[in-house]
Amino acid sequence: MHSPQPVFSKEEFARRGDEIYERTVLRQLKPGDEGKYVAVDIQTEAFEIDREELAASDRLLAKHPNAQTWLERVGSRYVRRFGPRGGSPTA
Repeated sequence: MHSPQPVFSKEEFARRGDEIYERTVLRQLKPGDEGKYVAVDIQTEAFEIDREELAASDRLLAKHPNAQTWLERVGSRYVRRFGPRGGSPTA
């Protein structure tokens, strides 16, 4: 499987992904989209939404094989979290 090579620096990639998500994707979301994944091509601004991040990414890549894919999770600051999720640590 071909993996597209990065076109932008990490900083520009993130800036473009955030900007497209804020400007284009957010206004098209529905209340039922909370918690879903959004895969955005930062070059074409095309995007796909799904409960499964791989499904959203696969559909985007099927339509745009060279997509530079940025992932967001609707209603969350993170796509994934690692480590404790709050509360006090236990010994």
